[in-house]
Amino acid sequence: MKKKILFFTLILCSFISVKSNAQISLGININIGQQPIWGPVGYDYVDYYYLPDIDVYYNVPQRQYVYLVDTRWVSNGNLPSRYRGYDLYSGYKVVLRGDRPYRYAQENRLKYASYKGRHDQAFIRNSRDNKYFENKNHPQHKDWKNEKDNKNDDKKSDNNKKGKKDKH
Repeated sequence: MKKKILFFTLILCSFISVKSNAQISLGININIGQQPIWGPVGYDYVDYYYLPDIDVYYNVPQRQYVYLVDTRWVSNGNLPSRYRGYDLYSGYKVVLRGDRPYRYAQENRLKYASYKGRHDQAFIRNSRDNKYFENKNHPQHKDWKNEKDNKNDDKKSDNNKKGKKDKH
């Protein structure tokens, strides 16, 4: 009997001491609420937009335009004055993921040259998909917020009713 207990103890210890390197990562990134309403529809997460018409990048999380001044990339909350009249709604936006895509500006210029002058992209402001209503600048944000608040009030009311029933 002692041998059986010792044997099972050794087996149990061997399972405990084995180091596991398995990792599960369920990284779901969503930044719909951060995307500008002139951004294209269809993307739950965006790092940058590339605007091939004016060779400018837009950093969505930072809300900054990134453009070349002489030989330096500059970040700014506004477009440079030379693009003051540029219509962000009409120009095509290429969605890019990753850190500092402007490091590959020459490749991006060549790769996305065919998008210059295109004006056929649907943008967030005109979308009727309610996932975009979360964006505080969307025309239907107020309705979305009111609906969300009403749902939360309904949940609280249901929980209160349930709590009263449980007490009786």
